[in-house]
Amino acid sequence: MTDRMRPLRPPSRSRATTTASDRPAAELLGRDIARRDRFTFQDLVVEATSGIGGRPARLVMTTLGTVLGIAALVMTIGFAQTAARQIASQFDAVAATQVVITPGDTRTATGESVATARLPWDAPDRVGRLTGVEAAGLIGEVPLADLTITAVPVNDPSAASTAPPPLLAVSGGLLDAVRGTVVTGRSFDEGHDARGDRVAVLGARVAERLGIARVDRQPSIFIGGIAYAVIGVVDDMQRRPDLKDAVIVPIGAARNDFDLASVEELQVRIAPGAGTQIGRQAPIALDPNAPENFDVVAPASGSDLSADVQADVNVVFLILGGIALLAGGLGIANVTSLSVMERVGEIGLRRALGARRRQIAAQFMLESVIIGLLGGLIGSSLGVLAVVTLSLSQQWTPVLDPLMAIGAALLGAVVGLAAGGLPARRAARIEPITALRGS
Repeated sequence: MTDRMRPLRPPSRSRATTTASDRPAAELLGRDIARRDRFTFQDLVVEATSGIGGRPARLVMTTLGTVLGIAALVMTIGFAQTAARQIASQFDAVAATQVVITPGDTRTATGESVATARLPWDAPDRVGRLTGVEAAGLIGEVPLADLTITAVPVNDPSAASTAPPPLLAVSGGLLDAVRGTVVTGRSFDEGHDARGDRVAVLGARVAERLGIARVDRQPSIFIGGIAYAVIGVVDDMQRRPDLKDAVIVPIGAARNDFDLASVEELQVRIAPGAGTQIGRQAPIALDPNAPENFDVVAPASGSDLSADVQADVNVVFLILGGIALLAGGLGIANVTSLSVMERVGEIGLRRALGARRRQIAAQFMLESVIIGLLGGLIGSSLGVLAVVTLSLSQQWTPVLDPLMAIGAALLGAVVGLAAGGLPARRAARIEPITALRGS
């Protein structure tokens, strides 16, 4: 075959010299359309917010459960922290500044309790040298046996017999240690105790029982026939309310007149926060050779108290807040499921136009997250406002952790995410032809 009979061939081009103008126009057009028609995250947010905002009444009812749940959680933690601090600050008025020391005891073979030690008579002075001790006093009950306590020197045999009030022997600093209040007259001091003076202080109720209302006329009571001058009436013993019903005399007088052999208790008033230190040092100060023979009841530190109170309050209220939050999550799930059922036709049309399953699922998931986050923000704000308002109305110092309030708001979004999972999966499974036929 000659060269003229050969068919003409287009000149060959190497791959390196191929330009974009040589590519098929359809391929370039398809890629351009795909790139411009891509469903971006911005489009997803617009679709989700438009779906939520189209039904404002339903949005309010849906977020209400989440608002209540998050508000309950914030108020629970805020009230617990505030109450714990308030209780801890007021607790030192009575228990947090009280240390009680008693002799240890042991059981004999017959089951009888026997004391292993005795409190020394100068125990208030020994303990008073410790740092943090503000006042200390001994107290012991005097056995009366057949003795009587009357306000008249002569007993009437025909009068009905009544039980005498308790007779307590105390050191001079006891009333200060138990925060007793003298309502009439005065209390005896260490001088009366050291000299063994026959003076007495009456509790408010026993003074009323004996008919003694004033001490300016130097009234006397008779203990087993021995006259004791009443120099004062005391009331409002916060730590030993039983003293209101007792006749109180100095230890020195009780040892001289009634052979008092020992006392049962040492009351110590301490500075707030010194309980642990005093509880460890006081037995050593009383008896360095055998400190284990004394039992000490000392208050816990303020931080331990706050933690215990907060934990106890949280257990109750966190359960209530969790229930409310669960109700809010169920509300979001129900409304999201209802929204899926109402928008079946829309879902089918979008699927027919090329929307993917994950895009449909992401839209409903995002709607649930937005609803939960909105409820969390509103609920957290209401909870903080409630804690601050109530605390100020009670003249308390509100205690709130800012991270807790932010975390509570984000918790609403987590609840929405969990609640929207099942409805979003159901929406993604809807087939286009089934949805369009059903609509």
